[in-house]
Amino acid sequence: MIQIKDLHKSYHMGSNSLHVLKGINFNVEEGELVSIMGSSGSGKSTLLNIIGMLDEADQGSYTLDGVVIKDLNEKIAAKYRNQFLGFVFQSFNLINYKSALDNVSMPLYYQGLKRKERTERAMHYLEKVGLADWHHHLPSELSGGQKQRVAIARALASEPKVLLADEPTGALDSKTSYGVMELIQGINDEGKTILVVTHEDDIAHMTKRIVNLKDGIIIDDSLVKQVRAKQYV
Repeated sequence: MIQIKDLHKSYHMGSNSLHVLKGINFNVEEGELVSIMGSSGSGKSTLLNIIGMLDEADQGSYTLDGVVIKDLNEKIAAKYRNQFLGFVFQSFNLINYKSALDNVSMPLYYQGLKRKERTERAMHYLEKVGLADWHHHLPSELSGGQKQRVAIARALASEPKVLLADEPTGALDSKTSYGVMELIQGINDEGKTILVVTHEDDIAHMTKRIVNLKDGIIIDDSLVKQVRAKQYV
């Protein structure tokens, strides 16, 4: 599903250059649930931004579902993001004056779906995350865990090939975090490919494989025995 070969990325600030990714080799098969770990400055956010087509590598190759991702203009990058990827962020990124239903259905508007189909699909995914009864509520009327569930429903509604979750539990307490991870595990059980960036060891062990970055290099890439979140919820 994802093939990354010899990926390098540097940022230039005046006469200074910061080499953030230093030859990353990284494959993800369809249906995997992978966590990417590393301290601040390790390169994990840069790697996720490149996978998410929000940034581009200086060197190396990135292939997503058989499509080479290179030299994309913003219009094509946006099209591919909409087609291939769903995003979940630590800060939820919900529109405050829109209901849960409207937040989930918004990406479908940009896919050209008619209102009836948008509403039906958005309700389906709100039901999937256990929030069908909250579809009229604004984000301000939802708890942190509920907001993240709406964000996950929104990411799933466009039916992406890959779900990218950037610190999805970072703004949540432990119990709520485990509830969100139980949901993510359930989505993965149905075959969805998911990458989770996290700095929390217990969250990482709820995935099936942990990739550790340090100073722009993968220092460890291991399959792990998955801890099911359900036992903590």
